[in-house]
Amino acid sequence: MTTSTTLFIGSHLSTGGGWDALLKRSHDEGGTTFAFFPRSPYGKPSKSLTADGAADFARQLIAERYGPLVAHAPYVYNLAAKDDAKREFAVHALAEDLRLLAPIRAAGQMIYLNIHPGSHVGQGAEEGCRLIADGLNRVLDLLTDTLDGATGDLTGNGDGVPILLETMAGKGTECGRTFEELATIIGRVDDAANLGVTMDTCHVFDAGYDLLHDFDGVLRKLDDVIGLDRVKAIHANDSQFGFDSHKDRHANIGEGQLGLEFFRQLMNDPRTNTLPMILETKEQIPTTHRDEIALLRSLRADS
Repeated sequence: MTTSTTLFIGSHLSTGGGWDALLKRSHDEGGTTFAFFPRSPYGKPSKSLTADGAADFARQLIAERYGPLVAHAPYVYNLAAKDDAKREFAVHALAEDLRLLAPIRAAGQMIYLNIHPGSHVGQGAEEGCRLIADGLNRVLDLLTDTLDGATGDLTGNGDGVPILLETMAGKGTECGRTFEELATIIGRVDDAANLGVTMDTCHVFDAGYDLLHDFDGVLRKLDDVIGLDRVKAIHANDSQFGFDSHKDRHANIGEGQLGLEFFRQLMNDPRTNTLPMILETKEQIPTTHRDEIALLRSLRADS
């Protein structure tokens, strides 16, 4: 039976073969949640994932007591692009992704769509945040206009899929490198009940928030600026280059600058250990995601 101590851990999985193959891959790694691209990483519609079978897929997840899923929008989306056509593509592709995923939520399985907020490409962070918020407003307007229930709020009310903004490392011209930038974006979206946050442990550390030596302080800061109630998922990644590097280079669990003791704290803190945790690390023979998931589980004090 699922309890408050259940850990929801998985990795980012390939969608090749469709819904059934996606679930089999999760079984193979021993996961209880997972992430996937709802379309090609290059932005083309998926040939493997269609609305057909999505509800059955959700019902199986519910029967197996999976945690919330955290689908990931392709990296090519940029709501802060200079080019109007690129912003238009991101808006319409996001709306299509939310429609594709809506039957999963409608069947009762919680699912979020995680996005990288965008890169201002030299326009400045203030303009980038404005463009991102405008784009999200347009996405939500498109879904409301079609009355298809593709978007919903963070409480799980309704059949729609909430959007999660990912914390970024601050590489290049990324927006979302600070909690304040994310709060600015959320504050400018008309229906902010649809928006939450994914905390990427590598990104937060690389951005200059010292999760290793001041875990409580970073979470208090996040709560003060955004609100911990908006944090709905975690990307569990170690950091290759470390604190304030702005490099965004993930390392395998325990093999980077954060180290195992940080992940022990993450797995035992009630503010974080109830959230779905997604690995975005590389499988390096002989270590696999199955091994990393087992490692994270072993760090729980009551495991």
